[in-house]
Amino acid sequence: MIVAAGLDLLVGDPRWSPHPVVAMGRVITGLRHWVERGAGDRPLPLRAGGALITLVLVVGSGGTGWLLERLILPQSPLPHPLAAMLLVLALASALAARSLRDSVLAVLHALPDLPSARDRLSWIVGRDVSQLDQDDILRASAETASENSVDGLFAPLFWMLIGAGLWQAGFSQGPGPLALAWAFKASSTLDSMLGYKHGRLRWLGTAGARLDDLLTWLPCRLVLITLPLVSLPWTQWPTTVRAATADGRPDPSPNAGLSESIFAQCADVQMGGLNRYGNTWISKPVLSPQSGKATAEGVHKLLNLSLKLEASWLVAAAGWSLLQ
Repeated sequence: MIVAAGLDLLVGDPRWSPHPVVAMGRVITGLRHWVERGAGDRPLPLRAGGALITLVLVVGSGGTGWLLERLILPQSPLPHPLAAMLLVLALASALAARSLRDSVLAVLHALPDLPSARDRLSWIVGRDVSQLDQDDILRASAETASENSVDGLFAPLFWMLIGAGLWQAGFSQGPGPLALAWAFKASSTLDSMLGYKHGRLRWLGTAGARLDDLLTWLPCRLVLITLPLVSLPWTQWPTTVRAATADGRPDPSPNAGLSESIFAQCADVQMGGLNRYGNTWISKPVLSPQSGKATAEGVHKLLNLSLKLEASWLVAAAGWSLLQ
């Protein structure tokens, strides 16, 4: 896990390597077209079809990971160094620390060229960016860096650690770190592609979105309670966690509000407010209202806090494994 996380941070996703999320996306697109042809605009068949897509993708992705894990077992037909290298590459593919960091920094580097910054931002956020000024672009960058650090890094890392723990506990034939990480990645990809409340997706994306909320629930709250420990004096931990919880709870998402809120508190960056999605304006709760507006320096601080927390999780996991 430590090697995989380091590889993700150093090289990200190599362009020469096929990425599992791309394959997941193609499967989702194909299954969506198949379901919509049969279900039309009928809510119940769309919900059932969405549940079927979720089952196929999550079980298929986790099962593929489980099969690849068999390559590192003693009876593997592959040489051990090659099998270990394949596992590390597959684990790294489930983490998005480097890709998220590079994408957010690309937006910052484009400023103050607003058209270029908006174009780069449009690749990593769902909101309408066409009219955003520099302050809005910086706020959007801060928010996506915070929310996606949980979705793209800490949640898959959490499930990797759970899988490694199961192996260490003697369940070597069960799902391990790759199987659980890829199963989570499948649910996250489903949510990002289908988890919208408009058109047919109101029903088609329900199952995937709810599963993603469920699988992200505990990792999100672990970030909530651990991020202040690596970023602030320990005496500020109780008030920071309480403030972040109070600010983030009104968000309609059970996880996104808390994810953004704890990063806002720890980096002293204000987030939230009005966002435009297509022709709809959505008002998000203001997070860390006592803080100043997002700046380039504040966004850099958010990204560095993610790296610091990731390192702390890995050190804690390594220490726990040595004690067993």
